[in-house]
Amino acid sequence: MAAAAMLFVSCGGGKKEISENGKNEYIVEQFADLQILRYKVPGFEELALKQKELVYYLTQAALEGRDILFDQNGKYNLRIRRMLEAVYRNYEGDKTTSDFKNMEVYLKRVWFSNGIHHHYGSEKFVPDFSQEFLRKAVLDVDSKQLPLAEGQTASQLCDELFSVIFDASVMPKRVNQADGEDLVLTSACNYYDGVTQEEAEMFYNSMKDPKDETPVSYGLNSRLVKEEGKIKEKTWKVGGLYTEAIEKIVHWLKKAENVAENDTQKAVIGKLIRFYETGSLKDFDEYAILWVKDLDSRIDFVNGFTETYGDPLGMKASWESLVNFKDLEATRRTEIISSNAQWFERNSPVDDSFKKEEVKGVSAKVITAAILAGDLYPATAIGINLPNANWIRAHHGSKSVTIGNITDAYNKAAHGNGFNEEFVYSDEEKQLIDKYGDLTGELHTDLHECLGHGSGKLLPGVDPDALKAYGSTIEEARADLFGLYYVADPKLVELKLVPDADAYKAEYYTFLMNGLMTQLVRILPGNEVEEAHMRNRQLIARWVFEKASTDKAVEMIEKNGKTYVVVNDYQKVRTLFGELLAEIQRIKSTGDFNAARSLVEKYAVKVDPVLHAEVLERYKRLNLAPYKGFVNPKYELATDKDGNVTDVTVSYDEGYAEQMLRYSRDYSPLPSVN
Repeated sequence: MAAAAMLFVSCGGGKKEISENGKNEYIVEQFADLQILRYKVPGFEELALKQKELVYYLTQAALEGRDILFDQNGKYNLRIRRMLEAVYRNYEGDKTTSDFKNMEVYLKRVWFSNGIHHHYGSEKFVPDFSQEFLRKAVLDVDSKQLPLAEGQTASQLCDELFSVIFDASVMPKRVNQADGEDLVLTSACNYYDGVTQEEAEMFYNSMKDPKDETPVSYGLNSRLVKEEGKIKEKTWKVGGLYTEAIEKIVHWLKKAENVAENDTQKAVIGKLIRFYETGSLKDFDEYAILWVKDLDSRIDFVNGFTETYGDPLGMKASWESLVNFKDLEATRRTEIISSNAQWFERNSPVDDSFKKEEVKGVSAKVITAAILAGDLYPATAIGINLPNANWIRAHHGSKSVTIGNITDAYNKAAHGNGFNEEFVYSDEEKQLIDKYGDLTGELHTDLHECLGHGSGKLLPGVDPDALKAYGSTIEEARADLFGLYYVADPKLVELKLVPDADAYKAEYYTFLMNGLMTQLVRILPGNEVEEAHMRNRQLIARWVFEKASTDKAVEMIEKNGKTYVVVNDYQKVRTLFGELLAEIQRIKSTGDFNAARSLVEKYAVKVDPVLHAEVLERYKRLNLAPYKGFVNPKYELATDKDGNVTDVTVSYDEGYAEQMLRYSRDYSPLPSVN
């Protein structure tokens, strides 16, 4: 189970920024339910040359892992992407037809989701072009451009892949979380092959020693397969699965190691290389401990098998990378929070037996993202807390980051788009959001990442995976509730993190509105909520609404034929957040699977179809996209005639399709079949 949060912004918020030509310079394009944005990297030019060179090498290592995620998300994804790209690049027919245009949108969605399933809802896309069109287009392409297996013809390639693309009943969900089903057999992700959920759980349970106080993250970096009746792991490492990509990653990491800022950072990079070479999860833990202790480097990065949301059992990690550097001025806010971590833990409303006696190694900073990759690209988090291993967090601490330039890009692309005018109840709430919304949103993220995930403890002997498929939702709810409870605390006024005692109300209102209503724009009609972060938000909002409705502390009322959220007693809401936090922490600390299952299934999964239809219709009229993602900046290395690095430049003019095709050309080392 992943402990790190992947926070996503709501569909509104932020301040509008318009360029000289009258267009929002942060918006690149929009299609399907997606909007592509652009982020800037302020401060990069001021870095020392050696730091720029380090960033460059780390970005190259980040981009080399792209194919890994495509393959992890589904065994056919690489071949489908490459087939569609071959058609897109070489098609000589009429590109104005609906078939070609719809195929282009489908390919853009595949790029965005790193596969054929929605990046958030995990349901398979439905193509809006015909099989006949695609077959003819594929057959017209030079076969050398196609991802053909040995001895395979283009026609046979179509026969193999078309059912996966066009048949809605084939691999319909990348991650299935439906209670009572075999989550392994019914999920299309490529983490298991030939094994059932029961077999997978038995395989890993047999490895665990309940007396081991420093357990590795079993299964984190492997595919579990059954061959000739025997279940075994195929490890992702140099010489193992994904070796072609991992060797490239290691190549660039070695270059980065040579220009590390200090010996501590050099040791971190060296241990990561060691992990990639051995595949040993002990090496991974040693790397994580070294990484947590590297607090003096300006440049930082994540590179590897990190989050487990893409595995229905919450064990196997998707590949991701983030290269960044510290925003020195903005970090003051997070340093104040982290320096008071013990106070927050001591005053938490949870039972004392579930609190940490001593909060160790909590570090937090605001960072500037230099590159997004793997499972953080194109869609990304705005806050991250790592590492995920509970014992490392307890004994060695964790790093929490808020990605400042990403949050800034979201805000500047979004506000003024009519969202708040449509869904916020009255001018009173709108004024609160306009005055405090950006600040309290960032503080909630900081508290969630810096303190929420790092708070509390497991009781001795509790299996970190005890909550199974519900673990990610419970962990996200725990961190969100910690942030919600404390964003309203007078301590934040005392620390001068908020200007007055009313600021928190903006975050309470927008969180409840999102959890009760507006996040439903991300759900297809007739579907239930399955993604862990969405389940978390609905669980909290629905539970609080149920408890608060008895005395109308929170209401959902109709005005002019539209439904709105109204908060009448903000302090009562805070009390309820605290009560739910206490229960969620008890569930986590004791490994109470039945209680986790009951809470999630009752509050987090079901969707009111009438309210859902209303929200979708209101949102549709705004012509907005509920999901956002980014194009990366482009870095280029400048050298003199002797090959010495003289500069690293960054540019922001690359388009979405242009970038995706370049990545597929320059950073695609894996074979089409793994």
